[in-house]
Amino acid sequence: MTVVSPAKSGTETASAPPRRRTARRATGLIASLGVLLAFAAASIAVGAKPIPLDQVWHGLFHYTGSDTDVVIRDVRLPRTILGLLVGVGLGLAGAVIQALTRNPLADPGLLGLNAGASAAVVSAISFLGVTSLTGYVWFAFLGTAVVSVLVYALGGSRSATPVRLALAGTAVYAALYGYINAVQLLDSAALDKMRFWTVGSLASANMTVVRQVTPFLLIGSVLALALGRSLNAVALGDDTARALGTNLHRTRALSMAAVTLLCGAATAACGPIAFVGLIVPHLVRAITGPDMRWILPYAAVLSPVLLLGSDVLGRLVTRPAELQVGIVTAFIGGPLFIYLVRRRRMAQL
Repeated sequence: MTVVSPAKSGTETASAPPRRRTARRATGLIASLGVLLAFAAASIAVGAKPIPLDQVWHGLFHYTGSDTDVVIRDVRLPRTILGLLVGVGLGLAGAVIQALTRNPLADPGLLGLNAGASAAVVSAISFLGVTSLTGYVWFAFLGTAVVSVLVYALGGSRSATPVRLALAGTAVYAALYGYINAVQLLDSAALDKMRFWTVGSLASANMTVVRQVTPFLLIGSVLALALGRSLNAVALGDDTARALGTNLHRTRALSMAAVTLLCGAATAACGPIAFVGLIVPHLVRAITGPDMRWILPYAAVLSPVLLLGSDVLGRLVTRPAELQVGIVTAFIGGPLFIYLVRRRRMAQL
């Protein structure tokens, strides 16, 4: 008979709960991936035009150029791919911003990034005559990047703190939206062209836009996921993070870079879409706890679920027309956010 020493037994007992917690989180993440695949399939199969599943399969894998194949391969497939990419970008950007500012109510709009993209697009429309979505992409990304650098500089650069970054972002947001409204009032053509983009939609998705934004979203995603451990330290406070050996300046700079890539590319492709970057990380935190090493991958998986689900719902509720995904996420996100905020045991950072 084998005798287990008390020291060994106690060690095993103490280490068992973390192992079980990790196994539950991993199982939940795998299940979330399954849900995401189901929603992606629904996004391809469901739309204003009813298409039987066998024809959906034929359009994906046996393309012959028929009208149905064109709808599947050239319209719904790019739309689904872009929804996946944008959902990942918005979810990761929201999670990083909430950790960086230590504010569970933060989203990409808090730092003025959406306002930067919108200001750049309205300027391109009004002053340069840009009219295509592929043209909007680069201006929106440039506007997001410029605002990101500006907010980081106004927030104190090397001495930046969560409060300073939030205040700088709010100030830039207010100033830019004043500028946007002024341009739209003075230029009715710009208002007409901006109206659809600012709602937030996947309807104009095509493979050209997908190819343009994919590199930025991939680089931003890898960078954000790599920052999980450092963001855990930041959440403990500046003094504790320094004591743990975290370089706060580098972590904040890299976080701003990741958010710029993710939010800039996502907003450029679809316009500003509200609540995805706010709701999903908040909901995930209630499931996984405060560990950013789990919050980030969960947010990357569940944000596209919300975005694609909202897009499919928008196609169904007003069939044969459709409701833009930005409107649907607002209808879903508003009540859900109120519920989360009013919970007595709301997840904390």
